[in-house]
Parts: sequence; C-alpha cells; structure tokens
Amino acid sequence: MGRTPAGETRNRVFAFVRTRLLAGQPPTVREVQEAFGFRAVGTARQHLEQLVAQGRLAVDRHRARGYRLPLSAAAQPAVLVPVLGRVPAGARDAAIEDPDGYLPVDARGAADDLFALRVRGESMTGVGILPGDLVIVRRQPIAASGDVVVALVGDEATVKTFRPRGRQVELHPENPAFEPLVLDAATVVLLGKVIEVRRFLP
Repeated sequence: MGRTPAGETRNRVFAFVRTRLLAGQPPTVREVQEAFGFRAVGTARQHLEQLVAQGRLAVDRHRARGYRLPLSAAAQPAVLVPVLGRVPAGARDAAIEDPDGYLPVDARGAADDLFALRVRGESMTGVGILPGDLVIVRRQPIAASGDVVVALVGDEATVKTFRPRGRQVELHPENPAFEPLVLDAATVVLLGKVIEVRRFLP
C-alpha cells in the first residue's frame, strides 16, 4: 500500500483538532501524535504548524493546549474556561472539585476571571437553571441584589439569587419547594456571579 499523502493526513489532523476544540477539549501535541500513531511528536507538531501557516488554525504559544480555531476580524474572541466541578442548587452540600475539561465561551474580560460549574438540584429552575446545566461564573467578591451567584458558606457551596439584608444575606431559591437561606453576611463568601447557563441535550 502507498503512503497517505501529507495533505490528506493534514486534513484528518485538522478534522480531529476541530472536533476537540468544538467540544471544549483542546488537544495537546502529544495527544495528536497518539491519535494518529505518529512515531515522533515532531510530526504532529509539523502538521499543526502547517495548519497554522495555512490559516486553518491559530495558536497561543503561552498555553500547553494553545491551538484553537481562527477568528474572523468581526468575531468576538472566545476563551476556554475550566469546568471546575459541581455545585448544588438545592440543599447545601459540599462543593466537589472535579476538574472536567474546558468550555469555550465568548470573551468577557480576562479569561482567568471565568470558570464553569455543573449544577445539581432543582432550587433554581424558576430562572431556567436545571440539574446538569453548566453555569459560567465570573469571579467577583461582591454582587448586586438579584444577581444569581455561587456562594460559599463554610465548606459548602450553592447557586442562589443574592439578596442583601443589612448585616444579613438571603440566598434565595427560585423554586417554591425550597426555603431561603438567611445568614449572617460575615459567614457568606461570594465566589462569583453567574453570567451564562449552558445546556447540552442528550
């Protein structure tokens, strides 16, 4: 059998990388090497760099997973934010740090200010946050009344609507089946404000 033309292999590499990027899982050069059975990591890098030279990929050389799809001049830049774990939207429970890949989102300030969490529970269904949804959170220590926030109380985290009450804070559920949490403001730490909700259909 003859060797596969380099251009055909490069198209397959591009298709693989594009699929991974659209899924929010940018591959490393080593992962490209392993996926195609290249003997040397340099072969994978050569294909990737050729795709960059052709304008089919772009690269951030300061990141280990720096290859991305190029953006048109009119497009708003996208960033990859880490999916850090799961957070309850219901009865409070221990927050689970369970890194689970990356999620592409529209740039809204510095990428380092954003993270994503997967929601459990049904206390926020009234504002369209359902079990299994991903909430994209901007890290910030303050919030306005009515903001949906991720709040930490002791070692427990929850997604709720924020309602300050002087020296107290109400963490308000958006589901009448759940009771509000009214707490001393000094015991509540705001991890950030929810700025977007993502849902993936099965």
